[in-house]
Amino acid sequence: MTEHPALVSGSRRVLAAYFTLAGLYTLSAALIWGVNTLFLLGAGLSFYEVFVANAAFSAGMVVFEVPTGVVADTLGRRVSFLLSIAVLAVTTLLYVGLAEVGAGVLAFAAVSVGMGLGFTFYSGAMEAWLVDALIATGYPGVLDRVLARGQQVTGAAMLVGTVSGGLLGQIDLSLPYIARSGLLVVVFAIAYRVMFDVGFTPRRVSPAALPGEIALNGRVGVRFGWSQRPLRLLMLASFVETGFFAWAFYASQPYLLGLLESDAVWVAGLVAAGVALSMIAGNQVVHVASRHCGRRTTLLLAAAAIQAGAAVVIGLAGSFWVALPALLLVSASVGVTSPIRSAYFHNVLSAEHRATVLSFDSMVSNAGGIAGQWGLGALGEARSVGAAFVAGGLASSAALPLLGRVRRIGGSPDRIAGIDAGLESPCAAQGIPVVSTLATPAADKNELAAAPAQA
Repeated sequence: MTEHPALVSGSRRVLAAYFTLAGLYTLSAALIWGVNTLFLLGAGLSFYEVFVANAAFSAGMVVFEVPTGVVADTLGRRVSFLLSIAVLAVTTLLYVGLAEVGAGVLAFAAVSVGMGLGFTFYSGAMEAWLVDALIATGYPGVLDRVLARGQQVTGAAMLVGTVSGGLLGQIDLSLPYIARSGLLVVVFAIAYRVMFDVGFTPRRVSPAALPGEIALNGRVGVRFGWSQRPLRLLMLASFVETGFFAWAFYASQPYLLGLLESDAVWVAGLVAAGVALSMIAGNQVVHVASRHCGRRTTLLLAAAAIQAGAAVVIGLAGSFWVALPALLLVSASVGVTSPIRSAYFHNVLSAEHRATVLSFDSMVSNAGGIAGQWGLGALGEARSVGAAFVAGGLASSAALPLLGRVRRIGGSPDRIAGIDAGLESPCAAQGIPVVSTLATPAADKNELAAAPAQA
């Protein structure tokens, strides 16, 4: 069947805008990722205080996820993205100001909460904008491949950003932060020109009605997200895995430099770039796997097992050259997990509730980030960073039984309709479902009803 040229052209414009904006946004954000821990340590914070500030960032994301989801679901995905850029640019400059005046952990924690607010305007809204627009333009492809390609674009942007940030940080640790704010101004200008809500109609909400909308969105997140058993299990698995990785990425900066017996900032930038490359490799695994019939939970379970095992190796390694490959395995597993679980969610959620439930999911994941950074940060200072890596790896293995239960539930969201499947293949159906709730098809109703007995 040949797609209408206008629809194909519209989908291509949507994809081009998505890849461009997501790449530039990540490039801007990544400028500080490879040096953030070193910057905060240089500003006078202790190892534990660094992760108190980072936990405050995660707390900001938890607190503001639902309210900012209201913005995306009412004023629109475009407005939400522009607000994200503006807030992130301002709070990044505030970090530099706090370091200049020697402010303590409480001040950094307060600004970190604001920085979390900036990211919540982005989380959920950008993917919701993409999926809404692809459905509206009749995109015929496989969603997993689009999301994996998007992850590769952002991974490449992270690669460039972390290396650049490391080189700038070698000159002065404040330069990556200043460059980030400047580049975000450019991203704002581009987004203002090319990003418009397609397939979604914004609606105006008065300030007096906002509390009610927030409460409503909270109920929507519970009803259409948490109350659906497979989504709840995926959220709990993400709580565990994000809780570890949110800490591990930043803890690895001083830890690996210590193993290497070096204080070179550019090395931290290169390690962060290696993390970006390994995540791209994980995305490529999804890109290849999605060409064939399969199950999403197969990839999720394999990635979770690799993450848990490699994390323990990092903690037990006494060598930089052993710990680094293990860290890259952890990040590659994240590169596999992220697009797969996103595609699962999008195959369940309708456009009306997509941004809200994705924000709710992000809220649960970031709650794990609070626990992980606070707890593992305290353990790393009291015992050793290596011991904290071992504990984090063992804790993240709790995701395996949760994902195993998702696999037992099965259903169409767990199936990948590979693009290489023939027309007579049992998984030949392709594309993004316009109606996407687990309770819609009769087969899925039966599968869900049988799920408790299977578990």
